[in-house]
Amino acid sequence: MTDPQSRSPGPAPAELELPGLVRDRVREGRAKAAATRARRAAEAEIAEVDPVARVLVELPLAHLDRSFDYAVPAAMAGDARPGVRVKVRFAGKDVDGFVLARTTASDHDGRLQPLRRVVSPEPVLDPAIAELSAQIARRYAGTRADVLRLAVPPRHAGTEQRPSVGSSAPPGWDPTAAERAWAGHEPATAFLRHLARGGSPRAVWHAAAGTDQPTLVAHAVAAALSSGRGAVVVVPDHRDVRRFDAALDAVLGPGHHVALTADAGPAARYRDFLAVRRGAIRVVVGTRAAAFAPVHDLGLVVCWDDGDDLFAEPRAPYPHARAVLAMRAEAAGAAALFGGFACSVEDDQLVRTGWAHRIRPTRDLARARVRVEIAGATDFELERDPLARVSRVPRQAHRLLREALTRGPVLVQTPRRGYAAALACERCRTPARCGRCQGPLRLPGAAAPPECGWCGRVEEAWSCAVCGSPGLRAPVIGEARTAEELGRAFPGTRVIASAGGGVVDRVPDTPALVVATPGAEPYAEGGYAAVLLLDTWLLLGGPGMRAEEEALRRWSNAAALVAPGGVVLAVGEPASAPLQALLRWDQPGYAAREAAARAQAHLPPASRLATLTAEAGPLDDALTVLALPASAEVLGPVQVGDERWRAVVRVPPAEGEALCQALGELQRVRSARKLEPVRVQVDPAEV
Repeated sequence: MTDPQSRSPGPAPAELELPGLVRDRVREGRAKAAATRARRAAEAEIAEVDPVARVLVELPLAHLDRSFDYAVPAAMAGDARPGVRVKVRFAGKDVDGFVLARTTASDHDGRLQPLRRVVSPEPVLDPAIAELSAQIARRYAGTRADVLRLAVPPRHAGTEQRPSVGSSAPPGWDPTAAERAWAGHEPATAFLRHLARGGSPRAVWHAAAGTDQPTLVAHAVAAALSSGRGAVVVVPDHRDVRRFDAALDAVLGPGHHVALTADAGPAARYRDFLAVRRGAIRVVVGTRAAAFAPVHDLGLVVCWDDGDDLFAEPRAPYPHARAVLAMRAEAAGAAALFGGFACSVEDDQLVRTGWAHRIRPTRDLARARVRVEIAGATDFELERDPLARVSRVPRQAHRLLREALTRGPVLVQTPRRGYAAALACERCRTPARCGRCQGPLRLPGAAAPPECGWCGRVEEAWSCAVCGSPGLRAPVIGEARTAEELGRAFPGTRVIASAGGGVVDRVPDTPALVVATPGAEPYAEGGYAAVLLLDTWLLLGGPGMRAEEEALRRWSNAAALVAPGGVVLAVGEPASAPLQALLRWDQPGYAAREAAARAQAHLPPASRLATLTAEAGPLDDALTVLALPASAEVLGPVQVGDERWRAVVRVPPAEGEALCQALGELQRVRSARKLEPVRVQVDPAEV
């Protein structure tokens, strides 16, 4: 028999007299009021164990970049763990945040606001990544909230309900196959053995042309897995991700790794992220955001082609993937492998400072893989074709194309229209540089004299330091014209264009002329029969301090696509230092010489550098209150847009931390006072 006391109270007599719709509204209001009273009662009851949660609020305001203490209601005590997403009340609004820690007491003397709710009991923020975000925020004068937006993907509720499952089969690790794949790159064998024994070697790897870099990296990852540790592999773009993904499947076996890319879609990306965070998967390959992947027991970080500008994050605080991975290797005691067909100046610095050792091809391997020639470099070639050094496609190039097309596809690399906006000497095509800071010269107007794009100095009487000519030119060449000209020169030959939005991923092993812009070169099955590099002077005339380094990297990546023993012909000035480095396949030597030249000019990495960009008034205010180290040098400001101005600040490497602290304090002060924002970039990839 039912207890009368347990029955729900019926409607009041006055309520029965109301119309049906109004009566339903009254009941709904009473139910909401009862739910509110229950919620407040639950919030009033605070957890007995660790009743305080330290929460990082997701607000991109520099003066609020710290943790705040909140009370943990007893009803949320089990779910409010470090790393979970929560809702909290902040400045009268409900905002998102992450629980960083649970503690027994708070430094705040007053009453703590309770957590509003736990968004999900899934701990998505790994403690190591939380600490990494703080380091990056300090290093780049940014906020942790901005860093975590790069590190933790948006939540997909349905995905959290499904378990994460990895492969049950052990990953493949064949030391003999690994050493065979790395043969000729010394001392790669010692690196792999040290890695497999649980060591943490660090290396800068210069790969020989024609190297199957995805397979070699996969073997290094297998060595790390054999020691019970995980790995993170970061590559420039989605085309590279596909190649490395296939190589990891072939070496490790399926189910041992995931590919983290933005184009995978929110559900798939969050699913793979959770598989890594839960420990079901311990190997990640992806683009720059994959550098933050929360891999358990991290043992190896890899960055392939680290000189690519795609590794520079375009969103605040603008971290570089190479720097992020170096920080992770330091913090986790993990091994590091930064590689490419070229060598960046930053890689050279890592070797010179002893942070990493060099892995490079033997001389015999480098010579056997590719033969690089420069058009008109010998007296014999000049006698056969006196215009070899000034013709865009000299006779030597025509002979190479005609012969190579009988054996397979031929790659022709040419810069796209408008690729280089800087000025060059009209006679010898040497890039025009500022006499004070070595910045690129530009023309602000049709009748205006050239001025420096970095410090603003006007060069009214400029003359070339190489040939003495006072004439300037603005190089502009289009790839469409190149394809059209070659199609007429070789009738009946298929011409494939790869550039811009029409990038071709692969081409078959059949005769064809493949005209591609730098970075859009398709992969050829079995390699190209030959590679022709046109308009090399145009890449050398690019804007920025990295123009020559970037040109050599682009040429090296194209030359590496040639079939073993193939020929690469470059059309350009034979005395050019980058072309000579390509000719000898001595990219590390060029990087060392470039580093020495930058040190004399006080340019990165021999100095720490930051740019401040804003409208004229806010920028002037920022420079006035910025507490710079005594050794700091301010260049500019110069106008970089209709209403935008930019100043460059540089300091010696020893003062880099002080510069970052000063910039961080500047951002906090301006944020607290609600002043107009100033864009701060520390160690930008380009100036």
